Amino acid sequence: MSNTIAKKAPAITETTNETIFSILFMISFSHLLNDTIQSLIPAIYPIVKNSFQLNFAQVGYITFTFQTCACIFQPIVGLYTDHRPQPFSLAAGMFFSLTGLIILSLAGHFSVLLIAVGLIGIGSSIFHPEASKVAFRASGNRRGLGQSIFQVGGNAGSALGPLLAALIVVHYGQFSLLWFAVIPLLAIVVLINVGKWYQQKLHELGPLSRASKLTAANNRHFSTTKITISVIILIVLIFSKYFYLASMTSYYTFYLIDKFHISVRDAQLYLFIFLFSVSLGTFAGGPLGDRFGRKYVIWFSILGVAPFTLALPHLNLLWTSIFTVFIGLILSSAFAAILVYAQELLPGKLGLVSGLFYGLAFGMGGLGSAVLGALADSTSINYVYHLCAFLPLIGIFTAFLPDLKKAERKTLNPPGIKPL
Repeated sequence: MSNTIAKKAPAITETTNETIFSILFMISFSHLLNDTIQSLIPAIYPIVKNSFQLNFAQVGYITFTFQTCACIFQPIVGLYTDHRPQPFSLAAGMFFSLTGLIILSLAGHFSVLLIAVGLIGIGSSIFHPEASKVAFRASGNRRGLGQSIFQVGGNAGSALGPLLAALIVVHYGQFSLLWFAVIPLLAIVVLINVGKWYQQKLHELGPLSRASKLTAANNRHFSTTKITISVIILIVLIFSKYFYLASMTSYYTFYLIDKFHISVRDAQLYLFIFLFSVSLGTFAGGPLGDRFGRKYVIWFSILGVAPFTLALPHLNLLWTSIFTVFIGLILSSAFAAILVYAQELLPGKLGLVSGLFYGLAFGMGGLGSAVLGALADSTSINYVYHLCAFLPLIGIFTAFLPDLKKAERKTLNPPGIKPL
């Protein structure tokens, strides 16, 4: 009997720490579909700005409404699902996005536009915390890789939106958004299957793996004050990253049209190039964080992009498009590292951490769009890009984050105890 137990015990550990790529790819594909819907919102700004005769501040309010709805509910959803996991909430959230997309295609008034994007935001707020927990569970010991696979799906979807808008919506108008209803319908089917897996595995997986328990032990090396300061620094870094990204996702097309006098269609294609580079860069951050430590990836990603952002307002069209590729590649590697760093810093609160940081990402993006839109109205779109160029310099605060990788090594090999 004891021999049988001894043989089975390693299998349990292996199952818990195994990277389940089929689930990661399914949740990543769902993230792609979810964020494709989201990215259609800023992609149609030039169209609705003309048809509804909006100013830049009103364009910012659209993003602010979407991001606020996505921001406020995410920590609440995350905290609730920490105590009561809801595997099928993923599909339910996508239903809100489907409803919002249908209303958006039929909207004939600015207030209806705001209701539509608010519903899409609520759908995202339900999707992201639980989806991130699924990615964490399915990634085993390769958390950075798992989070990157999840993130790259979302960023690829963000890149697809402007491309689809340039190829379809620009030609066929706002009503053509209704054709994209097939996207959330497909996502619902995929997420129902993910929900079934998650429901089956919740009891089997039980408590977090040994690796997560070791991470919890790591925090004994840090005081509550140190952990609090670290979370504040991460929030400041999220502010820096997503305020700058707001300037690109919401106003890059207007910047190109204003400065280089190109068409709306060409501006959308340049936005696609930037967002595609963001999706590529996302994948690098997680695995590099697994290997070298997440602190160093965060540092490079935020502060390392500063030379490119500072140069961007002074370049011609060709070099602008080239530099935005580098900006997208470098800056996008930060979020997976920041999120997993926060999850490891507070390992018993996966849903709350995921909801908080996704919520902050949406919230900062929405606030950034509103503030920068008002600033563009009072000054110029060119001035906005000169000002935002300095935001990545905030990355210098990464120096004050503790090294979790070093703390984990101390936990695994405490002083005075020699490994057997």
